Amino acid sequence: MQATIDHIVIWVSDQLRSLDFYERVVGFAGVRAEEFRDGKAPFPSVRVSDHAIIDLMNRAKAEGIDELVHAPGSSGHRVNHICVAVSHADFTLLRARLDAEGVDTSAGITDSFGARGHAPETFYFADPDGNILEARHYD
Repeated sequence: MQATIDHIVIWVSDQLRSLDFYERVVGFAGVRAEEFRDGKAPFPSVRVSDHAIIDLMNRAKAEGIDELVHAPGSSGHRVNHICVAVSHADFTLLRARLDAEGVDTSAGITDSFGARGHAPETFYFADPDGNILEARHYD
């Protein structure tokens, strides 16, 4: 079986603050952002690729999500990190935007293995809620 990741849910304390960070600083397009701002969607998302989004779920809703998925205690936790692969040009621009915002991008790896093989360089950064993202590019 071949599959793609459709979406990832991350827990945030302020959905509008996180939406602003992912749109303005990271450069991901908002999905249902206006609907969320207008109170017509329960959460906003950001587009990572044509096939994948990140849902920005309010941590205060974790108990309700536990009930929805019939898994008490499973919601509200961070994942270790989410890795996004971008072009070398976008990698450079993303790092510059993060640095301009005072976001630490000093942690990184060279020759890191991922879904498409070895990436020459990566860096890690935290969103406003401490969720960790890794950015990489492939040759």
